[in-house]
Amino acid sequence: MADRFPLLAQLLRSSQRSTSAFHTPGHKQGQGILSELREAWGSQIFRGDLPELPELDNLLAPEGVLAEAQACAAETFKADRTWFLVNGSTVGVMAALIAVGGGSQTHIILPRNVHRSAITGLILSGATPIFVTPPYDRCWDLVGTVTPDLIQQALEQYPKAQAVFIVSPTYEGLCADVQTIAQICHGAGVPLIVDEAHGAHFGFHPQLPSRALDCGADVSIQSTHKTLSALTQAAMLHGRGCRVNPDRLQAALNLLHTTSPSYLLLASLDAAQYQMATQGDALWDEVISLVMLTRQALEPFQVLTPQSCGFSVHHLDPTRLTIGAAGFGQTGFELDQALNDRFGVIAELVNLRRLTFLFGLGQTQADSDRFLNALRSLRWTDHPFTPPSVLPDLLPPNDRLGDGLTVPLLSPRTAYFSPQETVPVAAAIDRISAELVCPYPPGIPTLLPGEVITEPALRFLQTIQRSGGLITGNADPLLQRIQVVANDY
Repeated sequence: MADRFPLLAQLLRSSQRSTSAFHTPGHKQGQGILSELREAWGSQIFRGDLPELPELDNLLAPEGVLAEAQACAAETFKADRTWFLVNGSTVGVMAALIAVGGGSQTHIILPRNVHRSAITGLILSGATPIFVTPPYDRCWDLVGTVTPDLIQQALEQYPKAQAVFIVSPTYEGLCADVQTIAQICHGAGVPLIVDEAHGAHFGFHPQLPSRALDCGADVSIQSTHKTLSALTQAAMLHGRGCRVNPDRLQAALNLLHTTSPSYLLLASLDAAQYQMATQGDALWDEVISLVMLTRQALEPFQVLTPQSCGFSVHHLDPTRLTIGAAGFGQTGFELDQALNDRFGVIAELVNLRRLTFLFGLGQTQADSDRFLNALRSLRWTDHPFTPPSVLPDLLPPNDRLGDGLTVPLLSPRTAYFSPQETVPVAAAIDRISAELVCPYPPGIPTLLPGEVITEPALRFLQTIQRSGGLITGNADPLLQRIQVVANDY
């Protein structure tokens, strides 16, 4: 069955050859690696760290084993074509946005809770965003997915939009009604792009949500490393049909991809697709059975379910468990630290009110037992501490197109490349941001280039920082000063 993982098979052959390597990388298949590192990791991994040798094909113009591997992945993931990515879903999101058009006259409809990579894609392409405000649950401090009605409204108010971009699933596993949204988009003559970074496992078991492509999406971007078995940074971009031109996608990827891709990452993608093609249903049956038993044992705790949300949930990924922190008398950051320091239990996502835990391939009963014992060992209180809702209003005071729709005063690209000045935080209120600032994870921007900075947004960032969260993107790591567009611009 080696032909079902052609790139991995060729890399194994190439790494086992006896050669005199007068080519990169400089460590010469591990001979020049620090001895302590070679002893810790073994020699084989370094032998497989090869460049784009003739027999290993070329990521920017694949014609050999890499093209074969991508074709195998397209078959496994039910796509017309698949591209391997070595810079995570980030590079796929940026490429997709570049491929659908550029310049300020290109308008793209997308939710305000997109990942920072989508804003970077807008900066690179120059497109103008039309932001749709997704529903919000104040009890959970949770942002949902955009609804078909919101997309319909956006397309009616902005009929010349070139594309719709949505996020499904979210970090917490909330899934949009992709099928209905795709029908609405195609009825309006525009393509649908789905940031499916956290849904690479979708479609491989009856109890998992359907993958976006099967619901009618034209392009989906998946972080194969997040929920499947590929190495960190390894991801895939999948396409169906030609609403998004495949040649433009390839050209955009060629602009963004490294010319020195890691074949360890590429081979791990080949291995992951083969694993899903041959074992996917059985592997996910084990995972889902484990998480369901774990969920049943969590009955005393506050656990996110479709019924506990303050908005309608189309589907919830069963491999994710989101737990409220309030019942422990702590913030989510404090609970996360206690779980990590005292029990070695590490969450996928933390915010002030909740923690999300991701069950995946390789998860064991011992993991579940440790997780449950850790929660039971922490003090549960009948007088829960509930931090104030500090999530800023997702509707900044910018130009409004209608209920739930906003457009920044400046396009992200215009603001990013404009003359800028650095001002104290208090003086930044009502100024136009020149920075892309967001808590991480999940990497959803609170400030983005082109939007007006509001006092609630700054208060939100300061609260997250004081509570132990990580803020990224700001030039001043202390968050005392903000970069804004110059007043005379």
